[in-house]
Amino acid sequence: MQNKKLSTYGIIFAITGIVLFSAKAVLVKLAYRYTISSEHLLLFRMLFSLPFYLVIAVFSKRDTTVKTTYRDYLWIVFFGFIGYYLASYFDFLGLQYIKAGLERIILFLYPTLVIIISRIFLKDKISQRQLMAMMLTYIGVVITFWGEVRLDSQNLYLGGFLIFLSALTYAIYIVGSGWLIPKFGVVVFTSYAMIVSSMCIILQYLIFDRGDILGYPLELYIICLVMAVFSTIIPSYLVSASIAKIGASNFSIIASLGPFSTIILAYLFLDENLSLIQITGAGIVILGIYIVSSKPKS
Repeated sequence: MQNKKLSTYGIIFAITGIVLFSAKAVLVKLAYRYTISSEHLLLFRMLFSLPFYLVIAVFSKRDTTVKTTYRDYLWIVFFGFIGYYLASYFDFLGLQYIKAGLERIILFLYPTLVIIISRIFLKDKISQRQLMAMMLTYIGVVITFWGEVRLDSQNLYLGGFLIFLSALTYAIYIVGSGWLIPKFGVVVFTSYAMIVSSMCIILQYLIFDRGDILGYPLELYIICLVMAVFSTIIPSYLVSASIAKIGASNFSIIASLGPFSTIILAYLFLDENLSLIQITGAGIVILGIYIVSSKPKS
């Protein structure tokens, strides 16, 4: 499989989708002020998203000139399960044992994993430009969050392993997206995958929880609705469109911008501190994104 050529629209879709996904962290912090569990918050996010995905899926038409088999639909179920469900669940579990700073460093191994998985299973070539960009972005993430790391958890290895599983499952989803999107189209694939993820979260609630979800303040439901529309639905389609245009490997490198857009949004809306070392780390990541996004000289 040949590497995708970068397009301006693909880069814009990637950056916009990443920034909108990053806003989720700010909305989550606002929601936690209402004493809600992470499981219920994840449930509300997908409950409010599900009707939109169902409507879009019903009215979206797949390109019938591209042949698909029942196995392709089974792959959608698989990638929907591991992508926005299992990866999120592993992340929530891991955060119970390790600090957020270490979690972000481990989690952002996934661009490396995407490139390795693409090389092994899809025979994608790894360019020197991708390697340089990947190294720079990861160095930037480590510089930014190293000061937050505290290796004092009694379950450090367990937490680290769970976060690594989150990175691995999300990387598999990104690679699978790049493979299946040409068969189904951006809108159809994203709708189906997100419907599967939503149903997994709802089933988890029905089987293991069944707690009261109607007793929260109105403000919380508004926050969850905003999270569903602007930090779930819209960016999910933008990310798929970006992967279709620039490929999974290049998207995963640009996605390293995510932690820093979260920092900036938290600074603007939550009055959190923005340090010089964080700005430096962000600059290094942006340099890495510029390298992978810029056109090579002929």
